[in-house]
Amino acid sequence: MIVYPIPTSTKGIIPCGYSTDQGKLSWAVRDDNTELADSIKNWYKPEIAANVKREERELFSIQSIHRHVYAPMLNTQAGIISNYDHLFKRYAPIARWDWRLLAAQCYQESCFDPKAYSWAGAKGLMQIMPETAKHLGLAESDVYEPELNIYAAVRYINELNTRFMDIRNPEERKFFILASYNGGFFHIRDAMALAKKNGKNPHKWVHVAEYVLKLSTPEYYNDPVVKYGYMRGSETANYVSAIYSRWQKYRGIRNTATITPTDDIPTIYEPHKASKKHRFKLKNVKDN
Repeated sequence: MIVYPIPTSTKGIIPCGYSTDQGKLSWAVRDDNTELADSIKNWYKPEIAANVKREERELFSIQSIHRHVYAPMLNTQAGIISNYDHLFKRYAPIARWDWRLLAAQCYQESCFDPKAYSWAGAKGLMQIMPETAKHLGLAESDVYEPELNIYAAVRYINELNTRFMDIRNPEERKFFILASYNGGFFHIRDAMALAKKNGKNPHKWVHVAEYVLKLSTPEYYNDPVVKYGYMRGSETANYVSAIYSRWQKYRGIRNTATITPTDDIPTIYEPHKASKKHRFKLKNVKDN
């Protein structure tokens, strides 16, 4: 079993193994099982913890995604971002997004490599997870097909959009959608609950991002309002920040500073009612 925090003296148990978290976390066994305690003490050494942390950093880092394309923009003067701009333009309306925001997200996910895959099983341009692909009806045989991968991603983005309708500002909502795409919808809801509990605005990303970061520490992921536990908050916060920064570049905005939890996020567009001419039909998409 694991005891947290370790008591200085407790009848019936023996703390054993290498103590972590400044001595607050350790293995413990019943005091009548000294053989097991000795075995753990001999096995669980500081280098094991260091190796686990190193492997975790490698697995969860952006370098763990296998990619082969690294061009940030094909032709700046002509405004050509990638070979898939026509697909971003075709399917971005499903999510009601600027196609360049979708392109910025794709770059962050795969560097525009349709054959990219990650250690976790995410595949294709938009790094669709197997469970998400199944949910969206994207066959495993089609997951590396650029058009179908992008089409599945925007449908998922649209689905996330409907789950954040309590965030009235559609431009603010985009940050929550991006965070959920990367870190999971329920973890973002946990961060929103923490923000609200601590007197912050749960519908403003600059406030919620602070608690996304804090969800990697026991004090916060063990809070009673948190239902889904630990998350790698720094990865998700950096993901949103990087995409927003790249989107600015793609839109030709000179100020490309990244977002931090203390920055305020400007509204790029004023909300407006869509006209009938912007409605569209999906064509040439396989039925899968």
